Order: sequence, then structure tokens, then C-alpha cells
Amino acid sequence: MHADISRITFRPDRHYSAVIAQQGRVQLDADANEQTAIQLVQARTTAADLIGQHGGPRGATGFELHFLGGSRELDDLSIGGGRYYVDGILLDATRPQPGVPVVDDAHDAHSTEEGEKDAPAETQPPATWTYWDQPDGHRDPERPGDRLPSQFPYLAYLKVWERSVTAAEDPLLREVALGSAMPDTAARLKVVWQVLPLPGSRLELADGANKDQVRAAFAKWVAAQAPSARMAARSERPEHADEDPCLVKPDARYRGQENQLYRVEIHEGGAAKDATFKWSRENGSVTFPVDELDGTWTELASLGSDDKLDLNVGDWVELVDSASLSRGEPLPLLRIEEIDLPGRRVRLSAEPDPSVGRRPELHPFLRRWDHRPGARHTGGGRTKQGTAKVRGGALRIEEGGWLPLEDGVFVYFEPGKSYRPGDYWTVAARTATGNVEWPTDAARRPLLQAPAGNHVHYAPLAWVLGEGSVADLRLAFAPLAAPVPAADAEALEAEATYEAEAAAAEKAAAAGSGARTAGADEQGQPEK
Repeated sequence: MHADISRITFRPDRHYSAVIAQQGRVQLDADANEQTAIQLVQARTTAADLIGQHGGPRGATGFELHFLGGSRELDDLSIGGGRYYVDGILLDATRPQPGVPVVDDAHDAHSTEEGEKDAPAETQPPATWTYWDQPDGHRDPERPGDRLPSQFPYLAYLKVWERSVTAAEDPLLREVALGSAMPDTAARLKVVWQVLPLPGSRLELADGANKDQVRAAFAKWVAAQAPSARMAARSERPEHADEDPCLVKPDARYRGQENQLYRVEIHEGGAAKDATFKWSRENGSVTFPVDELDGTWTELASLGSDDKLDLNVGDWVELVDSASLSRGEPLPLLRIEEIDLPGRRVRLSAEPDPSVGRRPELHPFLRRWDHRPGARHTGGGRTKQGTAKVRGGALRIEEGGWLPLEDGVFVYFEPGKSYRPGDYWTVAARTATGNVEWPTDAARRPLLQAPAGNHVHYAPLAWVLGEGSVADLRLAFAPLAAPVPAADAEALEAEATYEAEAAAAEKAAAAGSGARTAGADEQGQPEK
């Protein structure tokens, strides 16, 4: 998640079930975030154990697909509303309907006086999503790669993951009562789902394959998509640390003056020869909402709150918006060439890609990255000397050696692995210890770790055989609750016997009470 957090403390292997707050202690964001993570894992694990890898509730199962072809220019798929679970993650495909506005003549008259344009005529909104307008799909008909396959059959499947959202992307998260000078408060995690096509030729299926065979082939394809990359991190006292006037401990290996959470994120994926990475000392949380683009000039809502969280000439930035983040397709990073402080503008090294930043409703913003192409690769002979190589503004991945970030922080990529854009690792660096927090073995050797995210989940939805022919691959489950069953003959006989015995006991008790009353009356008669 790209958020301004201190560190990530959730470790599933510790099997903690809750975070316990203690009185009189400092409250940390990491503790609250770990409690959220514990609850999410517990809830989703329970759901996955009961439901399976994927499935929807019977009677409300979402993501029913229908092929829409015929006279349309481009093929389409309708996406039925309802709920579905993938690896315990709840998805809702129900399309929200617009609210009902107040019809007020006075408001209409006031709007006319203010010069507002007449509202467009009301139209009935679609009842369901489609392949082309699904909320997080951002498919573009002008891009051939986004179109549905023209060859049948093909598989339509769900791709699911989570990404962070801050006030830079969703201004409604900001509390306006705090004023514009105050930073935003909490960020959010958003579940992203997309219905995507997979050509049948990539599943290596024989003609006439049944549903179970299609599901098995898809599971094999999913297993091949998982990246194998692993990374390690450590701190090392730089060779010229004695010449550094910074006020840190002389023996500190991490030489920074502030606590930081470094984020190392894959930019372009693939094999090591094609992959690149970028890093941020603020977990990628330094962002600047974009007000307007004019060639290479970008007007921003703000240039930052202080000299630690602002922009400087030479910084590398990434222009993104909701569409580009949902698509997960990396674009070249751009360098800040000039800053116009009065106009809140920056000049970039190139004009941004036409696919991003031009639609205000997608809330474009710049994200600052802190790597500096030209950093020296050092490490006491454990890695080759030289200058960090750059492609598209990001650093090339060099496996099998320790690569420096800054202030004595180094990272290591395991040789022979594959990489996926957006996967990331976080490294907490602390001034109190002069070190970084990273798992080690008994000999204090850094351990290779899989990415902390992004975790991508998949589920098959439909095997599209042709126009009007769709084989449904979804699964459904019934509710656990059911009516209490009627009693059998033996239970009914036992119940009747019990009722008869209870009635007899009640009758006997009543008879005994009557006899005692009569005896008392006789004893009370006077003698003649």
C-alpha cells in the first residue's frame, strides 16, 4: 500500500489473534493496522475454508456473464449483479443506481439566475455492468489488446487484488474541517476486480473439453502467473562514514538522520534483463494532485508541505490516475526539470503519455520516487563497481549482488527469478539502532523474502463458446441455516408418552390435594 505508515508489523507465522492496547502507552499506526490485518486474514480464511477457492451465495450469485454480439460494432459481455467470493475476498458486482433528486421550483429558479445550464434529460441507467464499462476495468475500445477475442472459445475470468487509495485520488476522504493546510488522515484499501478474457489457445485444451477440464487448465495457467522474485535487505556502514558530519552514532550502519520506511517496487516486470525497480524512502506516499496538464508543464494543487515532502529539480515522478493504477501497466518515469513556485507548476522531462492525466474525474496525481540514477554500486567486493543502470527513469534489476539505495541501505535480488509490475517490499530503517529491520537467520544473514504485495487472485467465470453460447463456470453454495426438521415417529411417540405421564402425574397430584382437604374438614367438625 502507498500510504504514510511507520512500518508493517503483521506476521502471519506468529499466529497473533488480536492487538492489546495498554494504558499510558504511545499509540502507533502499525498497531492499529496490524489489528485490521489480523481481522481481515481471519475473516477471509474462514470464508475460504467454508466456501472454497471461489463461489457465490445461491440466489444472489454475482458475475453471471452473457455474450452481447450481433449488430454491435464490438463484442461485449454483460456482468450480472450479485456477490462472489474469491479466496475469501468478497466482491459485489451490483451496479449502483442513481438517487432521486428533490424537485424544487425555487432551486430551479435560483439555478437559472446563477447561469447554470439545464440538467440533461434523465435516462434509465443500465441495470448491470458490462465488459466495457466495468468500474475498475478501464477498457479502451481503441486498444486492440483490450478487445474480446474474435476466436472462440475463450475463457472469461476474474482478476482480483487490493490497492491503497488516499485523498489525492479520492478527495472525499479529506476532512474539510481540518483545513487545506493539514495533511489527510487515514488511507483506504480498495478491492479491485476485473473481468478479463483469456484465449482458449493458451489453456492447451482439446476440443470438446468439459467444465472440470477447463477449470483444471485455468488453475494450471494461474499457477504459471505467480512471480518467483525474492529480495533481501541489510544495512552496511559506508566506507567514508567518518567523513560524514551527520549527527548519528559513529558505528551506525544506517546513516540516515530520520526513521524511514523504504519501499522497493517493481516498475517493469519480466525476467531480470527486462525488469526495473524504483524506491521511495516514504513508502511511495508523497503525492501531488494534478490540476492541469499543458505539454510538459504540469500545474499542481500543491508543491508540498515542507522541504522533506516537496519536489526538487532532478526528482523522478510517476504520473498516474485511477485508470492507470487499476490497469497496473507501468509508464516511463519523468524527471522534474524546472519548478515555477508562484504558479505551482513543474516542467517534466517529457510530455506524459496520452493515456493518463487528461481526465479530471480520474483524479490524476504525481507520485515522487527517491532513487537517483548514477548511484555507485559498492559493497566491499560483493557486487560489481559501477553506476546504476537506468531504463525509462527506473533502475535496472541486477541480480546476485547488493545494490545501494542510500545512507547505508542495500537490497539484494535473488538470481534467476521473474518479476511482476507493482510487487513491492518494505524496509524499515531506524536511527535508534542504526540498522534496518529485516528477518535474519541465527548467523544474522538476511533472509530472502517474497514480495509483501500485490497479491493477485483469480477465478474462472465462463467458457465462451460462441455467440449466444456461454458455459457457466461459477460455483454456488447454499446457506448453512435450514428449517428444523419434522420429528420422526419414534420422537412423536416419546413426546406423547411424556405428555401422558405428565398429565397422569398432574391428575394424581390434584387427587391427593383433594383428599388432604377433605380430611382437614372432618377433623374440624365439633363433637355432638
